[in-house]
Amino acid sequence: MTSSTTPSTAVAGAAGQVARHPGIILAIIVSCQMMVVVDTTAMTVALPQIQADLGFSATGLSWVLNAYVLAYGGLLLFGGRLGDIFGRRNTFVAGVLLFTVCSLLGGFAVNDWQLLAARAVQGVGAAFAAPGAMSLLITNFEEGNARNKALAVYSTLAGLGMALGMILSGILTEWASWRWVLFINVPIGIAAVVLTPKFITSPAKHPGRVDVVGAFTATVGLTALVYGLIRGESEGWSDAVAIGSLVTAFVLLAGFLVTQFRIKNPIMPMRLLASRLRGAGYAVMLLVLACNFSVFYFVPQFLQEVLGFSALKAGLGFLPMGLAMFAMSRATPKLLPKFGPRRLILAGLVLILAGVLWLSSLDAGTSYAAGLLLPLVLVGVGIGTFLMPLTALILGGVAPRDSGVAAGILQTMQQIGGALGLAVLVTVYGARADDATTGPAATTAMADGIGNALLVGSGFVVVALILVATLIKTKPRA
Repeated sequence: MTSSTTPSTAVAGAAGQVARHPGIILAIIVSCQMMVVVDTTAMTVALPQIQADLGFSATGLSWVLNAYVLAYGGLLLFGGRLGDIFGRRNTFVAGVLLFTVCSLLGGFAVNDWQLLAARAVQGVGAAFAAPGAMSLLITNFEEGNARNKALAVYSTLAGLGMALGMILSGILTEWASWRWVLFINVPIGIAAVVLTPKFITSPAKHPGRVDVVGAFTATVGLTALVYGLIRGESEGWSDAVAIGSLVTAFVLLAGFLVTQFRIKNPIMPMRLLASRLRGAGYAVMLLVLACNFSVFYFVPQFLQEVLGFSALKAGLGFLPMGLAMFAMSRATPKLLPKFGPRRLILAGLVLILAGVLWLSSLDAGTSYAAGLLLPLVLVGVGIGTFLMPLTALILGGVAPRDSGVAAGILQTMQQIGGALGLAVLVTVYGARADDATTGPAATTAMADGIGNALLVGSGFVVVALILVATLIKTKPRA
């Protein structure tokens, strides 16, 4: 939070509200944050049904996820800056409202482009709402035990959001339709828009100029990069549109980096990346999410298309992973003082690597119990072990005026890492999955393609391990 008032001062101005309704305040903020996080993965289990209803191609289907993730990740910093200028609560409410309207429109989509457009604008709403959620929580809970409990609930549920999204998606898709994965956001969003001004106090505004150029070049550049990768896979790497997209991406992203060094109020202050520890931490977060997102994308397809699971059964297949993640996220704060962040981060990454490598051996004859249950648990334990220490390491030591943007960059690395990783791994998947189109040969090709993609994804985690081992040096007890 970059407001000029301290959290305790802000809370003092609303002591009556906070004292009477802390449960309502926490429920509003956590529900909205969960809604935003869940929609990152909630559509994955529904993808086969969406493809059948709206006629997506195999590679184009990934844009149901990428359209949301790119808009969300690319505009997070911009959304945070708007909150500083126009007020965190105002921007939060506007973002939730936009997210809710687009959820409704996406649920009524009758063709592929309507769903993709709704998902993209839904991501814009998420980018405006998410940066303010943490600031509003800190502002509305007094420092000490009350705030610590609120942060514990917020962090645990936010970390579980991706796994819970899989389970929720499976239940709704099986019992109703994939459209209800989007419709369920509507009553939650309406309640938040109505209740937020009544119960939640906003921190003071922090006037300044909006870095429109930075937001534009980052978002369009990343979109062009992912589109170029997917287009190159489907049309060939000599395709003029693919080459043009990749060149455009390079020019825009290079221009983004140049402008961030030169302008007065950048959306990504480069001084935050000057620290070797923090810069390495951001890179590690991007790499690990590039791998983890592929697990949430490919495993549901394997469960449904290869093993013949229903959408509900496929969603419940992620329940052991969610439980493992929850258990470790509760235990990690107690382990941190004893072992320090570096050891926990390394341990978590090793567990994720082991789980993903195990999953990369999937083939058409693999059963859930023998080939997926334990590796998914390993990945869940690994995420629960590494996520909180790495986040604390990245945000530790940041000046108060930069705390909001530092957290925004962290969220951006998570979302963009997932989008870019998925773009690369869909290309790897398609190289094998497109070898056959019908019958048992198609099932075998799909299983092999998923295995190949996850094997390459494990390489991202290997690079992350090397970065932690060589660049992140901390005392054993932090």
